[in-house]
Amino acid sequence: MAASSPRFDQRKMASSRHYPSHSFAPSAPELPPDPDSNSDQPQQEAYSYNHHGSPPPTTLPPPPPPPPAPPTHSYYPPQPPSNYGQNGFPPGTHPYVVRAFEMVDRDRSGFIDENELQQALSSGYERFNMRTIRLLMFLFKNPLDSLRIGPREFAALWSCLGHWRSIFERFDRDRSGRIDLMELRDALYSLGYAIPPPVLQVLISKYDNGSGRRVELNFDSFVECGMIVKGLTEKFKEKDPRYTGSATLTYDSFMSIVIPFLIAYD
Repeated sequence: MAASSPRFDQRKMASSRHYPSHSFAPSAPELPPDPDSNSDQPQQEAYSYNHHGSPPPTTLPPPPPPPPAPPTHSYYPPQPPSNYGQNGFPPGTHPYVVRAFEMVDRDRSGFIDENELQQALSSGYERFNMRTIRLLMFLFKNPLDSLRIGPREFAALWSCLGHWRSIFERFDRDRSGRIDLMELRDALYSLGYAIPPPVLQVLISKYDNGSGRRVELNFDSFVECGMIVKGLTEKFKEKDPRYTGSATLTYDSFMSIVIPFLIAYD
């Protein structure tokens, strides 16, 4: 079965971390260039997924650290050091992230389930819909326990959401707390995903409540859309080792890529 990927902007393709083959976890999106910036500094060439058969660089620069939170969204409020320690967390994990995990891991098992993850994210972002929570659990799943995530997965998930929050705020130009179809298109394009209009319409129609009003996405829904596009794209790239933008898949391979995304958060 022949399949084609959406077009990718070579200059704007976000860097991709390498995860073990058992994981669907996407890397945090690299922040797109600020369209309002007047900097004359040349842009560093990012990981590109092109149509000329050229493989990506063998070494990639590390992604930038999450930007400081704006005053209205305090991701890391002042907190005393946690007694939970850094056991299991990547070096340099912010104490607030450790504390957020500790507060919901009441049995001190070192793992949290989907309900506890929903509570933990509410302390730093917002109360995500359980459908989005289940998608995040699937994408950042622990290889030893598919129903719970540990400190390392939690820290990666938190950092990833920080990047998505920055992108959301950049393209929420009217500061309404929601983005429309065109803003979603621009946000995804800034990450290197030139989504065909019919696909974009399918994505956003999921959030149409039937009122006849223009469909707009809050941060929760934006994360869901973005993670689906990025996650499926990264799985497709595994089948396109020459980075041509097309791949030949067996029926089994195609189903193994798509079905998990469809059932992950039912």
